[in-house]
Amino acid sequence: MTSYVENETEQSFSFDEKALLDLVAQAVLDSENCPYETTVNLLITDGAGIREYNKNYRNIDAETDVLSFPNLEFETPGDFSGVEERAADCFDPDSGELVLGDIILNTARVKEQAAEYGHSERREFAFLLAHSLFHLCGYDHMEPEEAALMEDKQERVLQSLQITRA
Repeated sequence: MTSYVENETEQSFSFDEKALLDLVAQAVLDSENCPYETTVNLLITDGAGIREYNKNYRNIDAETDVLSFPNLEFETPGDFSGVEERAADCFDPDSGELVLGDIILNTARVKEQAAEYGHSERREFAFLLAHSLFHLCGYDHMEPEEAALMEDKQERVLQSLQITRA
């Protein structure tokens, strides 16, 4: 797996953001039985930055905690069969890796939500990564059943990594 992390803020965390991305991404991809080596991009920004991305790309003029921009469309969430049929659109021609998509994460919300929920910033960062990575694998939470499934998958991955709320 290849990951790229860009931090366009002056904010930092007490953990290695790229190492945490790699750890969570590998756990999510393993849980989904992804048969490919993958590439994921993470942009770390602030409230104003994510609001601008949300406005420009989703026509929503509001700040949020994380945005996900999947590179793939899944008929069934987590089903990677048929991906090779769209190889030109999905695989990096240089590395041969499946390009999953992009994640944009708001540093201010990581810090605020960690304090609000009473857990570490590392746990909140990992939670938002898992949430976004499941979006990149085709999951959504528009319907109650979808939300429950996604929440269960996120929690299982974080538990498997021993990244808990405590």
